[in-house]
Amino acid sequence: MLEETTKKTIQQAYRQFLKSRNLQPRQGQKQMIAAIANSLSHNDADKRLAAIEAGTGTGKTVGYLLSALPIARELDKTVVIATGTIALQEQLILKDIPDLLKACDWDYQVALVKGRGRYVCNMRLEQCLDAIKSKEAGLFLFEDELQFNPNDQSEDLFQELSESLEDGSWDGDRDAWDSRIPDADWRALTVDHRQCSGRRCQFVDQCPFFKARGELEEADCIVANHDLVMADLALGGGAILPPPEDCIYIFDEGHRLGETAVKHFGAQCRINATVNWLERLPKQIKGQAPLFEKETTITEMLPRIENGAKEIMDLLTVAYPVFKDYLDKLEDDRQLYRFPQGDVGEGTRELAQNISALTSRWMRRVEVLRDALNEALSDKDYSVPTSDIELFYQQVGSWLTKAEGLLALWDRLKQPLANNAVPLACWLRLDDTGSGNLDIAINASPIQATDILREQLWGCCYGAVITSATLRSLGTFNSLKRETGIPETAQFLSVAGAFNYTEAATLRVPSDCIEGNAIDQHTDYIAENLATMVEDKVGTLVLFSSRRQMEEVVDRLDSDLQHISLVQGKYSNREMVRLHKERIDQGKTSVLIGLASFAEGVDLPGDYCKHVIIAKLPFMVPDDPLHQALSEWIEDKGGNSFFDIALPIASLRLIQACGRLLRTENDTGAVSILDKRLLTKRYGGQLLDALPPFRRQH
Repeated sequence: MLEETTKKTIQQAYRQFLKSRNLQPRQGQKQMIAAIANSLSHNDADKRLAAIEAGTGTGKTVGYLLSALPIARELDKTVVIATGTIALQEQLILKDIPDLLKACDWDYQVALVKGRGRYVCNMRLEQCLDAIKSKEAGLFLFEDELQFNPNDQSEDLFQELSESLEDGSWDGDRDAWDSRIPDADWRALTVDHRQCSGRRCQFVDQCPFFKARGELEEADCIVANHDLVMADLALGGGAILPPPEDCIYIFDEGHRLGETAVKHFGAQCRINATVNWLERLPKQIKGQAPLFEKETTITEMLPRIENGAKEIMDLLTVAYPVFKDYLDKLEDDRQLYRFPQGDVGEGTRELAQNISALTSRWMRRVEVLRDALNEALSDKDYSVPTSDIELFYQQVGSWLTKAEGLLALWDRLKQPLANNAVPLACWLRLDDTGSGNLDIAINASPIQATDILREQLWGCCYGAVITSATLRSLGTFNSLKRETGIPETAQFLSVAGAFNYTEAATLRVPSDCIEGNAIDQHTDYIAENLATMVEDKVGTLVLFSSRRQMEEVVDRLDSDLQHISLVQGKYSNREMVRLHKERIDQGKTSVLIGLASFAEGVDLPGDYCKHVIIAKLPFMVPDDPLHQALSEWIEDKGGNSFFDIALPIASLRLIQACGRLLRTENDTGAVSILDKRLLTKRYGGQLLDALPPFRRQH
């Protein structure tokens, strides 16, 4: 039950916020605040969950902050806001939350938390600089573990990063560096949790990662992302973030939650790549053994670790031709084989059992070695220099990380099939690793996150809210329930956005357009007609579902249209948006041409986007193994995979794409969908009815 004092706090804060911005109350925003407050203050734990769809312009960030923060303080809980993108994280931390706190005169401590891989490791940076100085002497710091071949540019970059870290002008966060840091350079500068010696590290007091983590203890509100929440739940909860029972989660961009969870809990093993790593391990051990020859505790472990690695490698060598046989029997050139119903067969399960057992036993040995090295770091009288211990500790940590991924895959494959249980999706893919070398990637993934989230999130947290501008598909929350497992006892609500869609925008489906599944004719139509749809001196956004079709259309455009077009793949997404806005600001015409990543999360208000052109209905790629496995399971249960899965997902994606047009209450424009199936197929009417109520021209 919502306390009267907390209710008054929320109401007073809302009035102050509106006054500070000279705004009028929005009906949808008021509904959202009330719904979240009532849900989170409920006495029944099963009803402290809510899914709220809030249309663009509702002001959902203000809505959930105003209601959740006072209730969390009253209950002594922590608000964890999880976003789908780094861009929204930064917007919340740098603008939205500070603006709200200032307007309401509230005092809340807010912390941003990112994964360890977003922060530089001071020790790695020092090691890289030392390696650069020593390279002419033939010393290779990360030999056989990491491609570390710095050029003049990266050497200058490392030096600049070090100086900026030392003088305090940079905090070690990759996203806070002024320019883009190449992935290859950044990988050399980071460690994972297995490679980090934590409090025993000589740089722990200066460590950007631990400084950021230190802020969490005092935080009333933590801004994270979906992946980090999933990582915390996978570790049992409370390992990175506060324990779930002490958290009120807000999943912004919540339509991504189910997909993120599925990806996070999947596993993969590339057989030859793993064998190559295990083959290199004896050389790495021999390189370290002389340094530790006086330390019998460690030297006695090394041969057992080497022998254990060989046993795993031998079994993987046996596994390769077994899986290769599945791929060789394919009648087409897809180079992908999916096991029906996730059944890999008794022989493969037995093989997986053996690999899993060996890997688990080997990991225990390596963990003992890592613990011994960890203790050595604290021993000032140890016979080996600290720098050498640190380097070996990192190397051993990288072994454990690789083994952890290996174990996750084979543990899944060894599981017997259970009646009526949701199966795993298991598939093989033949990968070209370059220079004509082939590898087999084995994948195992849950086909939906329902059980995982139900057990590790909804059943454990104090309360949670999923929100987004697009949570419903085909007018219902059924797909969200299926994908995330959020229980029926949760509150489900859709609140209106701030736009008058009928007055502001037109939806067009040209009468002469072609059905999107007639690929060649459809491509011809777009290439021949796109130029006539581009308006002068304003922005146009063209969205494709297929990279191949996008590239074919772009190649066939006349030179004038190509000249004013910015095509995804030729520039980074951020640079495309920057150049596009620059052109519009100069009174020029500009066309953004992109794929799915431009269909959501891109903000182009006013003249930056007056026309959204959607090439065809965004159905999932039919040969995606996860989609195939889910469809197969639905069909086996007597369902219809097209109407139960494919159509709802297409509806959600279509709504997201249309949502690029109106970003503020003053925006106007048009959406054109160049797929005649909207008019000729029975399901076309369902898709149209689920879209915002634009003025229609067919």
